[in-house]
Amino acid sequence: MQTRWPTFALISACYATWLAVLFLVPWVGAAILLLIPLIALQSSLQHEVMHGHPFASRRASEALVIGSLNLAIPYLRFRDTHLAHHRDASLTDPYDDPESNYLDPRRFARLPRALQGILRANNTLAGRMLLGPLLGQVSFMLSDARAFRTGQPGVARAWAIHALVSAAIVALVIASPTPLWAYAIACYGALSLLKIRTFLEHQAHARARGRTVIIEDRGPLAFLFLNNNFHVVHHMHPRVPWYRLPRLYAANRQKYLRCNDGYRYANYAQIFRQHLWRAKDPVTHPLYPQE
Repeated sequence: MQTRWPTFALISACYATWLAVLFLVPWVGAAILLLIPLIALQSSLQHEVMHGHPFASRRASEALVIGSLNLAIPYLRFRDTHLAHHRDASLTDPYDDPESNYLDPRRFARLPRALQGILRANNTLAGRMLLGPLLGQVSFMLSDARAFRTGQPGVARAWAIHALVSAAIVALVIASPTPLWAYAIACYGALSLLKIRTFLEHQAHARARGRTVIIEDRGPLAFLFLNNNFHVVHHMHPRVPWYRLPRLYAANRQKYLRCNDGYRYANYAQIFRQHLWRAKDPVTHPLYPQE
């Protein structure tokens, strides 16, 4: 496989700009606002790397992104759970899809009413952006704690590496003029921004092919998410680099819309209009037996 130079160039530019903001922007508010999209972009670049870019050598590629600028998600765990998510036959399943936002109705029924209310609020876009990073992190860490206790290979190593590289990132932030508390706010903001992308990437559908969305957006959010808004194209061709996805979709638009049974939005503005305060989906998986 040839080297994907646009991806390598973007990784380099992301880190250079991140360092420049940390050390050269004197206003804390401006630094936070600039760091949020940069940290989110690095997460998108991590996603690109786990699908085989920019180098033929996975080890060389992963060395570029092994440290998560968001300090929250170990890259190696992100990689392993995300690649498991790419088993399309299991998409949205509360147990078999590690990235599913649905719960088993029986499990949901046993939760305290206050937590049920929080999870319902989390199913609006506003709730997902405000509450989602915290809820997602708690859920992710509890899941990994269970995996560690049962001896799942790679979990302890992933968190150990994450602790080391995160300590180095924190040390760099402390050495910069940017306060650590401001960087923590930026990390939460970046995770919040990423929740826009994942909010409705997948829906419960009887057929696997109808579970993955197309959002025909070409604006700043599409760039920040490295065109993963063309999500069904990515799932069908996971090794195609980010900068080729829009052209591939445009050349075969009707085919992809037939493939995903027309699960489509025109742009992110439409999603904000329709779902900022109104949930798109129930918390419970609608195809599971309901209590």
